[in-house]
Amino acid sequence: MEPTPEQSPHHAYPDHWEADVVLRDGGTARIRPITTDDAERLVHFYEQVSDESKYYRFFAPYPRLSAKDVHRFTHHDYVDRVGLAVTIGGEFIATVRYDRINAQGRPASAPADEAEVAFLVQDAHQGRGVASALLEHIAAVARERGIRRFAAEVLPANNKMIKVFRDAGYTQQRSFEDGSVHLTLDLEPTAESLAVQRAREQRAEARSVQRLLAPGSVAVVGTGRAPGGVGRTVLRNLLGSGFTGRAYAVNRSFAPDLATLDGVPAHRSVGEIGERVDLAVVAVPAERVPEAVADCGEHGVRGLVVLSAGYAERGAEGRERQRELVRQARSYGMRIIGPNAFGVINTAGPVRLNASLAPESPAAGRIGLFTQSGAIGIAVLSGLHRRGAGLSTFISAGNRADLSGNDFLQYWFEDQATDVALLYLESFGNPRKFHRLARRTAAVKPVVVVKGARHSGSAPPGHAVPVSRIPDATVSALMRQAGVIRVDTVTEMVDVGLLLADQPLPDGPRVAILGNSESLGLLTFDACLAEGLRPRPPRDLTTEAEPQDFRDALAEALADTTCDAVIVTAIPWVGENGEAHTGDGEVLATALREAAATGPAKPVAVVHVEMGGLAQALAAATSTAAPPRSEDPSAPVPAGHARTRPQGAHAPSGHPTSARQGTGGVRGDGAVPPRAPGAPGSTPGGPAAPHDAPGAKAGRIPAYPAAERAVRALSEAVKYAQWRRQAAAPGKVPEFLDETIDEHAAAARIDALLGPGSDPRGRPLTQEEAADLLGLYGITVRPGLPAPDVEAAVAAAARLGYPVALKTTAPHLRHRPDLGGVRLDLAGERALRRAYGELTDLLGTPAELRPVVQAMAPRGVDTVVRASIDAAAGAVLSFGLAGAPSELLGDTAHRLVPATDRDAAELIRSIRAAPLLFGWRGSAPADTPALEELVLRVSRLVDDHPEVVSVVLEPVVVATHGLTVLGASIRLAPPPARNDLGPRRLPSY
Repeated sequence: MEPTPEQSPHHAYPDHWEADVVLRDGGTARIRPITTDDAERLVHFYEQVSDESKYYRFFAPYPRLSAKDVHRFTHHDYVDRVGLAVTIGGEFIATVRYDRINAQGRPASAPADEAEVAFLVQDAHQGRGVASALLEHIAAVARERGIRRFAAEVLPANNKMIKVFRDAGYTQQRSFEDGSVHLTLDLEPTAESLAVQRAREQRAEARSVQRLLAPGSVAVVGTGRAPGGVGRTVLRNLLGSGFTGRAYAVNRSFAPDLATLDGVPAHRSVGEIGERVDLAVVAVPAERVPEAVADCGEHGVRGLVVLSAGYAERGAEGRERQRELVRQARSYGMRIIGPNAFGVINTAGPVRLNASLAPESPAAGRIGLFTQSGAIGIAVLSGLHRRGAGLSTFISAGNRADLSGNDFLQYWFEDQATDVALLYLESFGNPRKFHRLARRTAAVKPVVVVKGARHSGSAPPGHAVPVSRIPDATVSALMRQAGVIRVDTVTEMVDVGLLLADQPLPDGPRVAILGNSESLGLLTFDACLAEGLRPRPPRDLTTEAEPQDFRDALAEALADTTCDAVIVTAIPWVGENGEAHTGDGEVLATALREAAATGPAKPVAVVHVEMGGLAQALAAATSTAAPPRSEDPSAPVPAGHARTRPQGAHAPSGHPTSARQGTGGVRGDGAVPPRAPGAPGSTPGGPAAPHDAPGAKAGRIPAYPAAERAVRALSEAVKYAQWRRQAAAPGKVPEFLDETIDEHAAAARIDALLGPGSDPRGRPLTQEEAADLLGLYGITVRPGLPAPDVEAAVAAAARLGYPVALKTTAPHLRHRPDLGGVRLDLAGERALRRAYGELTDLLGTPAELRPVVQAMAPRGVDTVVRASIDAAAGAVLSFGLAGAPSELLGDTAHRLVPATDRDAAELIRSIRAAPLLFGWRGSAPADTPALEELVLRVSRLVDDHPEVVSVVLEPVVVATHGLTVLGASIRLAPPPARNDLGPRRLPSY
């Protein structure tokens, strides 16, 4: 919406202030600047506001706006006078305005840095978090325009507005003057204001997902008149799942006299239903979707699942159609799953929703599943079903133009029905946010991710997202830093998910192996070693072992304090006539469950080969159905969450109860087995059973057809458990760094180096400029004196003192000692002259080689420390050993900035060649504390100054005492925009 010429011509309409936001109740709204075209909207909005709210705004009765008021509130210069409006369906529901003032409270211009601010929210929309969202956005606008403080006058009775200011987290002062509360807010973001903003974001986004997954009513738009077709299939699946709410069939082609279809009311439009619809599943051709969305939006539908294809996956025209779909839906306050989606499932008892193309709903369970691919979703659902696993929720988001994996992490973080989150992702819309949300979620429940499209270098056609250029190995390392369990295949995702959902977390890597096959035990032993576990020698029970022998051996292993986990291997029994007995699997499963249910809480996995009935029996026992939460059947159940049936109760239609569910999930006395501390389903800060409490695992045991699969799953559980223990005490940045860092001087130096009107591509710093900037952060670079000829080299060596090093700095030879461009330990002038002649004879002229002379550093391990900015992922620290072998083998570790002392310590220890730093084969250990401090200083530099887009310190020679930075390069550029800071806003692709 463009401004008219009446507005200041030198301040163009700031379209970057426009934003879609999620409100407290999960609905959406749009925030945008007010223009002169909004006069009628403003008047209509004001008419809907109560007299009390008007009084609070103007401190006096103010029934209507005068023409002068309307002109004033719609004419802004977007610098000293700014107005923002919140709109739904194109109509105002709230406004905010600031006016820059001077010290006397009079209208002013820059450099005055204070402004008076006032809000007005329609009564019907109060309590939805509208004013809080507006405050975030108007504060960001004010900071952009050089305003540092807001002043507000609020009547004492206006408690809601006072609370908005008080809860924002900004530094503020309050006084009572002339019958009103005078508030002054410092607009500089604080740790508290950022925490408040992210907490509100989490609640709002989780609520927006909950509205879609637990609707009270569903309309299937595009239900076919004849059996078959997408819409009719979804309706059939919805009814077949036992959906507890109201369902409607909608098709504009229905005959006027058609009253019902498949037993539900049939209507030609959503508007004809006459009741509010919470969720609409849209299954019409793409060209008819806008009409369906308008019908839904105009009649109060809260959210959409768009199954229709023909969007961004079809090219440029489809991408624009997809953008318009999102804009249209958000304008009505609706969120979208899709387009090109497969659908959603919620197995919670009070909901039982299957609004998808999956013909059967999975059993109720403790696993949440999100996929960006319908085909992968079908495969994972099938795999989980075969393994006897249940789900809490399933979402297949297709092109995920609006709701994405980040939103569902927000939901699962607080969802008591979900213990493990599984995600198949092909792209990241906001990698920084994903890292933040995944880290927070992983601190309380496992997050398992399969990343598709790893090596294509681009997102799938339907995913219009920023493309990260960092290598896949770096992405994997950053996921590990966030506690995410990254696996390569969907099969591994199911394997790991089942173990984490069914078993407690291990205390360590010590594994006991027992079974009736020596060979299978040895294969398991080898697999454990390959995965970095510490297996004990396999215990061979021999092929004559009976189920009771397995029970006793497992009970003994679980009771052993030197064992953290147990893997049971089993092959069929061989009878006297040489025939294999494959039908004893159920007997063995019972024996194993009994041992696990009465022993200390440790993870148990079973590897079986052609054991008839064993996998099925253990699958029944491994049902991930939720344990009962209350013995009182009248106790309240949170919306969208299932109450587990008492033992022996009949299952609802379509959800049969396993015959073994009682023995698998409940002890023989009928009590609910508690979870052990650290188990995936335990609630942080909540009650937990003693770690060795009998029955803490409830006897649910996952089974695997191959040793490698079971061991890989257990290995991931061990690493995740270790991360959880470390995350409980997060690292910090040492305070002593502040004493040797001059952040303000560095900022001034960077501004001077970039200069006004700097090239957006940036510029590399010279060796001297780089050393000077690094010095302000306590990083000393050993100087190298230029040697354009041999006499200059001799003079430089005399200055520095022998012994010296002579090396080339030409780009094609730099950091390549294997090409002969470096001569070390030159003890005198004769050796220096000879080395200079050899270099120029072998590699080229001095002008081509750019040789320098440098004083020799103490001997040590040559390493490389790097930091770079990725537009999507943010600032990334990297570390490795210097030289071609490390580069060829990809032996480099990565962490996100800002790094803590723990991150720095883990970074240098996580490369495969790390033993070289710790006294490998009798060598003297390197000074790793000095190396960690250097890593922290580089992290601070790039975190404090986003203009530093690249830092390379190479080589860094780490000696027994201290280290020496022999080379440094830095690149500066205008800082890239960040989408994880500033006020809350939905992504717009």
